[in-house]
Amino acid sequence: MLRRKPLILSLALAGLLAASANAAAPSQEVAELLAQIQRLSARIEALEQKDKATDQALATDRVSEREPELVTRLKAVEMQSLGMLKSARTVESLDGIQVGFSLTTVAQRPSAAVHQPGSDIDGQFGGSQLNYRGDAFVTVPLDPIGNTESKIFAHLRFGQGAGLNDLYSFSKPNASAFRVTSTSPDDSVAILGQAWYQATIPLPFGGFKPHSKEALEVNFGKMDPFLFFDQNAAANDETRQFLNTAFVHNPLLDAGGDIGVDRNGFTPGFRVSYVNYADKREPWRLSLGVFGAGEGANYSRFFSSPLILAQAETQLRLMGGLLGNYRLYYWRTGQAPTYQDESTQRSGWGLSVDQRVGDGMTLFGRYGQHINGGGARFDKALTAGFELAGYDWGRGGDSLGMAAGWLQSSSGWRADSASLDVDGNGIPDYGYSARGAERVAEVYYRWRLNKQFEVTPSLQLMSHPGANADAKLFHLFSLRAQLTY
Repeated sequence: MLRRKPLILSLALAGLLAASANAAAPSQEVAELLAQIQRLSARIEALEQKDKATDQALATDRVSEREPELVTRLKAVEMQSLGMLKSARTVESLDGIQVGFSLTTVAQRPSAAVHQPGSDIDGQFGGSQLNYRGDAFVTVPLDPIGNTESKIFAHLRFGQGAGLNDLYSFSKPNASAFRVTSTSPDDSVAILGQAWYQATIPLPFGGFKPHSKEALEVNFGKMDPFLFFDQNAAANDETRQFLNTAFVHNPLLDAGGDIGVDRNGFTPGFRVSYVNYADKREPWRLSLGVFGAGEGANYSRFFSSPLILAQAETQLRLMGGLLGNYRLYYWRTGQAPTYQDESTQRSGWGLSVDQRVGDGMTLFGRYGQHINGGGARFDKALTAGFELAGYDWGRGGDSLGMAAGWLQSSSGWRADSASLDVDGNGIPDYGYSARGAERVAEVYYRWRLNKQFEVTPSLQLMSHPGANADAKLFHLFSLRAQLTY
């Protein structure tokens, strides 16, 4: 710090000497000048002491009641600024993270007790059932590597209750039911259903990203194959749309078991996808996936007998520019379940279509057929229906859905159903001769109470379940409550 006191005293002394030499300055004026100099010197000394105290206080981050008020205020401002900077950095680090949670509760009741054919499973299927399922999701974006963007996706699932899925029918009436079968029904156990990585690479390699109109997507980890294959805008989500498994996915893959996932609905695998959006209104995509099937879903025999899925899809603008999705796919699985309680190789192809035909109306349809269908109870399936938003009656958040399905029994099932004896006790397991097809229909109305909460009553009709032509038509009433965040 610059010391000003000696300089001022020197100037004052010089002035006094000059005044004495001239002998013109009265003694009273000299006395007043000396008094002013002394006061000025005292103030400078006080300021120097404050400067010294300020320097000492600023040398430490600690706040003391003895330090100058100005320093205390400076430190308070500094701490507030650092806190705001830390919060900003925390928010920046969380930027892009997406978190979601849903809770689905379903109550179901059949119209009457349904007879289960065959002495092994003789009895009555009836009574109300209640189940719930919770799903938690998180997507974490990773730092880009050059032009490549990547992310990690994780999905936790838990629940209790099997619903009314013990029917001998081909399709099952409650796709939302979830329970870890290896635990007691009293326990609600959470599992890590999905954990996979995705990289999105703009093409061509090394090109200018803003001008790229192609991309390559790569996924690997534990996943739900239906997240990437056989999608459908109007019939894809059992927590908000149709409940019967025949309408959630292709029946041959889902209800028929060709998808080959574990008992919880997931499997390890790898997917690569090429997408071309040179025409942004009508992009198209080619995808190939290899997933564990049967024992492979539990990380055994993964490479010897996997599930292979190949899909070609495009978006078309029809009917005055309304969006439609068209998907054609092929699958081959090495460990498909059979009605003889064994596993075999099966293959097939399918088609999934959804097309908007108005502001609130979306039509959908699926078809599946086995190319090699050994051991399957049904080998062809056709489902169709629509979802209608409630704009016309002033309920834009509501939806009405209707669908019907036809599941054709296989020749092997028709030949073996009457005499099938899997457990070898000499008593037929089913005791009826299958013929024809199972027919199923469902109608629901999704009522949105607010953005997070929906209630959906639905009605399902089943005719000739399991291709049993002698079985009576019956219906199931369901009430679903959905909480989404």
